[in-house]
Amino acid sequence: MSQFPPPGLPPQYPGMLANLDPHRGVLLLVLGILSLVLGCFPLGIVSWVLGNNDLKSMAEGRMDPSGRGLTQAGKILGIVSVVLFSLGFLVWLLMLVLGIGMVAAGAAAGPGVPGSQP
Repeated sequence: MSQFPPPGLPPQYPGMLANLDPHRGVLLLVLGILSLVLGCFPLGIVSWVLGNNDLKSMAEGRMDPSGRGLTQAGKILGIVSVVLFSLGFLVWLLMLVLGIGMVAAGAAAGPGVPGSQP
């Protein structure tokens, strides 16, 4: 008998259950790490959304559950990346508003400091 599957059937890999989609845990982990290292906000969102969808598919029994840990790690790294980017953006926005306010206050005070002229 041949070691190859009959035509039309997908090959079976060790650890892969029949009729289940293969997990994308390694891909999600790489996306999560890249989103943190490169500071790439869209990669964080992608790893978060794909991780959430894959974990749901694993819970429903449609995806190979052997990559659950990698998938969870990629999703968590994506969440951390999005939160850090959001906090950084809020700090930048606060500094911008305060800077504009200080410039406006300086312009309203007029030229020079009162009482400094002889």
